[in-house]
Amino acid sequence: MNQPQGQTGQPSRAIVNPMDLTGRVFLVTGGSSGIGRGTALRLSELGARVIIVGRNLQRLQETLSMLAGDGHSVEPFDLTQAEEIPGWLEKVAARAGPIDGVVHSAGLSLNVPLRALSVMILRETLGINLDAGIMLARGFRRKGVCRKGGSLVFVSSVAAVRGQPGLAAYGASKGALLSITKTLAVELASEQLRVNCVVPGLVDTPMYRSYKALVGDDKVARTEARHPLGIGDSVDVANMIAFLLSDAARWITGESVAVDGGFLA
Repeated sequence: MNQPQGQTGQPSRAIVNPMDLTGRVFLVTGGSSGIGRGTALRLSELGARVIIVGRNLQRLQETLSMLAGDGHSVEPFDLTQAEEIPGWLEKVAARAGPIDGVVHSAGLSLNVPLRALSVMILRETLGINLDAGIMLARGFRRKGVCRKGGSLVFVSSVAAVRGQPGLAAYGASKGALLSITKTLAVELASEQLRVNCVVPGLVDTPMYRSYKALVGDDKVARTEARHPLGIGDSVDVANMIAFLLSDAARWITGESVAVDGGFLA
């Protein structure tokens, strides 16, 4: 039987969308709002089945009702219990099947000047932003939890690479994510797992709206002016996360990608 011919005379190849996530399963922390919710929505629109993680069951259910397709689920869990994460992930995978990727979007951002920064605040911030991320990676790599060719994406912040008053704890925790992205990418490459990170600028989320209420209009206006393309939307970050999880990024690991409207430029 004759094969269809392309313009070059060679047999035509079927067009494959490398961003198609049909049949994939992804776990998204912080899925009850903000970037986590936007990511869950985008992944579902691309055909994936999504497991949404957070502490607030009502808000998780709200996200669940917004997702495209079916087969999605919610997993209420307190990520401050970092030591329990690997075992918990095994239970999640036993219920949902092997997981293709994990997105750690949950995070704590407190604007606290150094004079008021306590060890308790520091530990709380590092616990959610960093400790939970490392333990998610540890649990994800376990046999039966991840699927071959899996991908892990951390959500950092421009505060990790550009100093901002009052964000010592937050910036430190998000900066550490940049470091472990490279470390884990090298360590897990032999297990065919990729690790990458997105670095968002200001995004219109509940966290950002709380920040605006705290610092006042003048400071907000100055900060927004430093984003040449304006502040972003959660979907802007979600699109990059979806790309890093997809086959389109199968040769990318250990990278931290700014999605910041030009802030760092």
